Amino acid sequence: MTFIHWWRAGDGVTQSTALVLLVMSMASWVVMLWKLRLVLRARADTQRSLAAFWLAPDWAQAAAAVAAQDRDRLVLPLVEAAAAARRPVVGGHSAEFPQAPGARATRLLRTALAISAARLQWGQGVLSTVGATAPFVGLLGTVWGIHHALAVMAGAGQISVERLAGPVGEALIMTAAGLAVALPAVLGYNGFGRAIAAVEAELEGLAQDLLNTCTGSA
Repeated sequence: MTFIHWWRAGDGVTQSTALVLLVMSMASWVVMLWKLRLVLRARADTQRSLAAFWLAPDWAQAAAAVAAQDRDRLVLPLVEAAAAARRPVVGGHSAEFPQAPGARATRLLRTALAISAARLQWGQGVLSTVGATAPFVGLLGTVWGIHHALAVMAGAGQISVERLAGPVGEALIMTAAGLAVALPAVLGYNGFGRAIAAVEAELEGLAQDLLNTCTGSA
């Protein structure tokens, strides 16, 4: 049976389920291709940016050197936050809300680190959602397809294994389709998660070094 014949034979629920799986598959592959590019660039740019930063003679040149290497702005927000933390605060703080040494630098660096982490984590929610729900969407299509096939067979007045095998087999295709959509998303989520964790570890290490620099710690 061709795809066109299978599509015409299915009802609205079957067709809607197939469309949902198609959209989920397209969304997960778009996200995975985008994240593959992001992760590859992030791993290379982070190494170059860190080397350029520590070789720079002052903060202004360090920010410029990092900006030239950091195409996805993962390291630069941390450098800019540290540079802002080193500048004197205009107006000071009230006696009721004193600021402990290093508290401003910690807050700025934590915010910058969260921004960089959000860029790295973008799309992970899509992959996890597709990986968790696609098998159940495919199962829904299978159950409904079998129900539809049995209804057609019952209306025909005669049921045989030969007549039942075709429609049931076509319904089971939805289960395979759900798994085919879910497996790449799950593998992509886990693989990108490990790669992102490695980049985040380097950024956290840089944030700690910058905090020590701002507070004068050893």
